[in-house]
Amino acid sequence: MNIDKDWIYSTNIYEVNLRQYTPEGSFNAFGQHLGRLHDMGVKTLWFMPITPIAQKEKKGSLGSYYACSDYTSINPEFGTLEDFKALVKKAQGLGMKVIIDWVANHTGWDHVWTRTHPDWFEKDPATGDFKRASGMDDIIELDFTKPAMRKAMIEAMAFWVRECGIDGFRCDLAFWVELDFWQEAIPELNAAKPLFWLAESDPLDHPGYMQVFDAAYSWSWMHGTERFYREGRPLGELVGILDRYLSAPGLQAWFTSNHDENSWNGSEYEKYGDAALALAVHSLTWPGLPLIYSGQELPNRKRLLFFDKDIIDWNGEPQLHGFYKTLLELKARHPALDARSEIFRLYTSSDANVLAYLRKKGADEVMVLLNLSPNHVRFDVLSSWVGGDFTEVFGRYGQDLSLNKRFEMKAWEYRVFAKDAGTV
Repeated sequence: MNIDKDWIYSTNIYEVNLRQYTPEGSFNAFGQHLGRLHDMGVKTLWFMPITPIAQKEKKGSLGSYYACSDYTSINPEFGTLEDFKALVKKAQGLGMKVIIDWVANHTGWDHVWTRTHPDWFEKDPATGDFKRASGMDDIIELDFTKPAMRKAMIEAMAFWVRECGIDGFRCDLAFWVELDFWQEAIPELNAAKPLFWLAESDPLDHPGYMQVFDAAYSWSWMHGTERFYREGRPLGELVGILDRYLSAPGLQAWFTSNHDENSWNGSEYEKYGDAALALAVHSLTWPGLPLIYSGQELPNRKRLLFFDKDIIDWNGEPQLHGFYKTLLELKARHPALDARSEIFRLYTSSDANVLAYLRKKGADEVMVLLNLSPNHVRFDVLSSWVGGDFTEVFGRYGQDLSLNKRFEMKAWEYRVFAKDAGTV
């Protein structure tokens, strides 16, 4: 990773569903939330696609963010280009980074290129028309064997860097696009400004993409945790998945919800029930980058409609603001939670119930205990080399682990202990 992008190792990502965020659904209305998000500790804002939505074959009343009709224009639903520029400037003024969703694999049916360059699209041999994307009727596939199209795509991405000063891209279905396109595009775009590249891909399934992307999704973990909670699978299965990620290339983004999961498979409370917050603690303390979706700080317990207006109910102070603030600030300021720091699995007298691990960088340490079970458990941390004075970051009480490694935890309880109080 380029040294100019060291900020990535201590960042976090907050996904913005602009349409559903406010009644207005605009850049300007979302801007009123920046102060709250900054206070919560958000470092990187990821905006779902901000480009116009194709009207032909549109789904629902508003259509899909991911059916673009013009790569270098703003969706009028959200405001103007100047509004977006102002929002980026305001966010960056608070020390935040801004990345935008980029949908390279496909467009909507009436994208401007379907008129100006119809040869840039794949064709369906059965109909002679544009080829529909797999399983999605409102989008059509681009043909990445066309050098002119690839050049135009890269220039379209450069437009947002040049005109708005964004800091990177979240690349939708990155693994549906030929790797050699990203190998061409990413170095070229990074030459103008070192950018953050987040792939909607899983390094366990598509490790080659991590040659050029900085981070990718942890889909296998997400699916594994859902099976674990709903089917009562053994904790050892989750530990096995985590072991695989530790040897995977690049950084992983850890999450309990995002726009796809919330809308199509349910909120984290539908999927994980009482385990939701413990799994969120894992996302914020395991090596990699935590990803939070719009409204999780409320918490939002409903599925948000994808193609229609369905406003997040911001009713008073979000109940989990303090929960996320504690963990986000800990990650940002504690050296042990830098994505490059070491991690050690801790063995306990209740390994069938408890996931315990230590993050370490020099003398700085963070110990995480997650009771991932419906049982009230009493246990000892058996790793003898763990010791010293720690402070539990939620309860603010101290414990000398050189003298006392015994714990008692309620079902699905979480605890996070930090050594070196000066950093937290």
